[in-house]
Amino acid sequence: MTATANAYAQYANNKVMAASPAELTLMLYDGAIKFCNIAEAAIGKNDMDKAHTNIVKAEKIIEYLRATLDMSYPVAQDFENMYSYIDRRLVEANVKKDLEIVKEVNGHMHAIRDNWIEVMRKNGLKVPA
Repeated sequence: MTATANAYAQYANNKVMAASPAELTLMLYDGAIKFCNIAEAAIGKNDMDKAHTNIVKAEKIIEYLRATLDMSYPVAQDFENMYSYIDRRLVEANVKKDLEIVKEVNGHMHAIRDNWIEVMRKNGLKVPA
């Protein structure tokens, strides 16, 4: 690992370790969007291995979000329903390598992320630039 790569890894690790739960959730949404973007580009270039890898990464983020839901809050069921749907669509997108499904999921992830930022703002939480 180069010194630059090592410094970046340390910075990223510090950013995660210092983040609030709300910020960590936002980072997960950003990650899912990033992986959907990469998968979209890969499908467009007919690079199905890269598409598969990045769809799986997005699936793992959704799986983690589902696993960490606190079901003692009524709104958690709404999140479970959204995440369950997105998970099913990601699996379908991966099986078919379907660009339109990946775009659909990416759109949902952007909407969820934007709503999450609004919730953070309304609750006086720091929103990264």
